[in-house]
Amino acid sequence: MKNPTYTNLGDLENFLKAKNIKNVFIISGLNSYVKSGAKKIMKKFLLNKKTKFFFKKSTLPEINELKRIINSIKDFSPDLIIAIGGGSVIDYAKIANSLELSKNVEQKIINSEYKLKNNFCDIVAIPTTAGSGAEVTSTAVIYLDNKKYSIEGEAIKPKYYFLIPSLLRNLKKTIKASSGFDAISQSIESLLSKRSTKSSIKFAKDSLNLSLKNYINFVKKPSKQNSLNMSYAAMLSGKAINISRTIAPHAVSYPFSSLFGISHGHAVSLTLNKFLKFNFENYSKADCNFNLKLRYNLIFEAFNVKNINELNEAINKIKSQVNLVSDFKKLGINIDKNYGRIIDGTNILRLKNNPIKLDEEDIKQILLKK
Repeated sequence: MKNPTYTNLGDLENFLKAKNIKNVFIISGLNSYVKSGAKKIMKKFLLNKKTKFFFKKSTLPEINELKRIINSIKDFSPDLIIAIGGGSVIDYAKIANSLELSKNVEQKIINSEYKLKNNFCDIVAIPTTAGSGAEVTSTAVIYLDNKKYSIEGEAIKPKYYFLIPSLLRNLKKTIKASSGFDAISQSIESLLSKRSTKSSIKFAKDSLNLSLKNYINFVKKPSKQNSLNMSYAAMLSGKAINISRTIAPHAVSYPFSSLFGISHGHAVSLTLNKFLKFNFENYSKADCNFNLKLRYNLIFEAFNVKNINELNEAINKIKSQVNLVSDFKKLGINIDKNYGRIIDGTNILRLKNNPIKLDEEDIKQILLKK
């Protein structure tokens, strides 16, 4: 089933009226709910409706807070769940609405033996960042002991989503830079994934082109139009990776968030160049059903460059323009000292989508290489 895209407050108001919703459960972050303007907007729409709020406290979605959300939803019995926030908020809503809480659920998540049940109700996703595309994916992230795991299944995909550019107006530049780079990286990785298809390639190309035209101004000179464009780009990148999934840059980025507190998109920016270069230089070893070297041409074309070195320079220039620090030392990260923890936190499922097979020593040398 296609989930329709809505892009203005009138759409949201009409939607809530048409659905005759009485009990609304809202998941958000307290700061983002206020600062984004969502509180002011939703106050009007929630008149005469019974509402319950859950404001997340954890930076990354983690199992104990997830359990509290699920129990809170059970107690309230909503007609609708609205997730207003970034990827973590939306992921919480997606999992809470569908994960069967059973004995030893943590071990079942680790072993990918979890069960998804019938949803409590429909979910409306309203992103307040332009990055993850979580509003259109059938995957979600949960952390157990600082390690990232994926929950996957069509049951968790939000039925509706709204892209409202005004909610991005008051975002900090650092958040815009990080989340927007996530959208860029997702589209690039999708193009190179072993699981890429004709449809995912179309979504990824459209997302990448739209991101590159709007990203810098979205961060530095935001407007209603470039905010909407970046929201669309993020949504398209979500559609792309919902088919193809991400590859090595994302797989290896997760421990930089869980161990060192680096925001997700920024963490991906630390790994993207390194693995793009490695994959290209080793294209002859590719284990995929397409010509990897030719696939890179799609990325070169989007960036208007001729080769991998120019691509590396172009990406570094973008990161520099939005102040995404790429130097591990400047971020206080010692790769040699923390290598074992980084490998332990790497997402193996995402690593398997990489067109070149990687072992632990490969990853270490890639991260250490200047």
